[in-house]
Amino acid sequence: MSAHGHVDLGHTVAGWTGTTVALLGFAGAGAAVCAAWPPGILIGLAVVVLAGIVTWLLHLAGWGKPSGPRPESEWDWRTRDTAARAGHADCLGCRAGGPRRAVAAARPRRTVPLPAAGEGA
Repeated sequence: MSAHGHVDLGHTVAGWTGTTVALLGFAGAGAAVCAAWPPGILIGLAVVVLAGIVTWLLHLAGWGKPSGPRPESEWDWRTRDTAARAGHADCLGCRAGGPRRAVAAARPRRTVPLPAAGEGA
């Protein structure tokens, strides 16, 4: 059991990839600040923006996850979300993906019961 309880924290290919690219961008921008190289700062910040775009595109491709908890069988970070093509309910990223996804995202989403705070799992 982790410090956060028996829950899915959303570890996905999209999340890990975006975080890694953003970390590289911040590190590059920080190194450029230390080196007093202004173009490097802009390059590092551009990589951070690229991280957001890459994460969003991977989410739309099904490598992200919908909002809320997932069933335990889908907790592996390499599990692809087959419902992502139609869009997730209450997902700003899916609504930004276009009108077809915005309409599909209006459908109700599934719920997963979570154990009470005092229960061991």
